[in-house]
Amino acid sequence: MLSDEEARAAALSPPRALSLPRSAARFRVTAEDFLVEEELGFAPSGAGSHLLLKVRKVNANTVFVARALARAARCREHEVGYAGLKDRKSVAVQWFSVPRPRVAVDFAALSSPEFQVLEAHPHARKLPRGALAGNRFRLRLRPAAQDSAPLAARLQESLAVIARRGVPNYFGPQRFGREGGNLAALHGDPLALPRPERGFVLSAARSLIFNALLAERVRSGGWEALTEGDLAMLDGRGSFFAVEHVDDTLLARAAALEIHPSGALWGEGDPQSAGAVRELELRTALDLPHAAGACRAAGMEQERRALRLRVLRAEVALESDAVVLSFALTRGAFATAVLRELIEAGDELPEA
Repeated sequence: MLSDEEARAAALSPPRALSLPRSAARFRVTAEDFLVEEELGFAPSGAGSHLLLKVRKVNANTVFVARALARAARCREHEVGYAGLKDRKSVAVQWFSVPRPRVAVDFAALSSPEFQVLEAHPHARKLPRGALAGNRFRLRLRPAAQDSAPLAARLQESLAVIARRGVPNYFGPQRFGREGGNLAALHGDPLALPRPERGFVLSAARSLIFNALLAERVRSGGWEALTEGDLAMLDGRGSFFAVEHVDDTLLARAAALEIHPSGALWGEGDPQSAGAVRELELRTALDLPHAAGACRAAGMEQERRALRLRVLRAEVALESDAVVLSFALTRGAFATAVLRELIEAGDELPEA
């Protein structure tokens, strides 16, 4: 059984995988230094009982915006849809849905310092959680030294490696609350918590187990290599298949980042993996009994998440006093997973 300190380290400070040169850099000096834009992957239907709203928010959390939209649309808060939460200290371009109001509403007139509705489109249904193709990030990094050119050069070299190999698909610090506060609640009864708080704590429990087992595979070098007993996951998708024998075809697909090893998102029963992979996942859950017990008590199902994250469309641009790093990730992935392989930033890694 891991101590509280060991569990917190597994969640917030898992090991890096790539031997890349990392420079000290500051980021998010202002909210504008961290821009994330959702990529829906589909077009609004153009007709229907809902409206899809494209919103730009600054220094505001997703729930705050959802409540404001509910007031404007004269609907209940739970009727507002959004694909996922976005960090408060950022500029986020995010999609929401509201039931189509009976009386026309000028959503553009809701403009405020916190958010602005950029577009409104008729749509057939409420936007569900996870209904994204991915997210596009634009991060401004400020080097510790005055000259930003060396940082830009190192990032270019490192991104070439990451484009070939990917990075470990860790859950980021946001999942565990401020200073890991969601983990402390696992020592009580998470099911007795109010619904929103309960959801955050259960999510943290699952993410802790996943980060811990991914950390073990990073330490053993097995985070990017398929092995017998693995469940291989298709890149950017939730579907997976059992690996009974590793042949040249599977090795080639893994090398091309088409498929990845996966790890357990804990729940009732045992994981579907086999052999040494299954043994590691069961052992990790036993080491974290409070987290595993909370997942089972809540009736969560065993699911899978890719151990490796593919980084797409990475670019570096040089400014006079900063470097702008841009890249795209699949839904559910954290920019933290990329940045921790690239820079040294203490405990101030971004939470998105």
